[in-house]
Amino acid sequence: MHGLAVLLFPAVLMLFALAMEKMESQIDDVSVNRDQVEEFLESAAPEQMDTLAKDGFPAALDEFRSRRDSVEPDAFDSPTESSRAS
Repeated sequence: MHGLAVLLFPAVLMLFALAMEKMESQIDDVSVNRDQVEEFLESAAPEQMDTLAKDGFPAALDEFRSRRDSVEPDAFDSPTESSRAS
């Protein structure tokens, strides 16, 4: 019986380590850092705050990024054109 445990323990330990690695990679995909949280809280619209309360931070951050990305190109175009005109 002890021989069987000695043979199975490394295999079970390896399977456990692989499962934990897979879980860690999934957690890393949805984790955010402090800078992202600060940026979100400083300039999020009420709609993103509602999403934060209902769906969690990753969903609210995705919504915030899509809004920010759709606004930024226009913001960069306007000052450049006005600086050229003056």
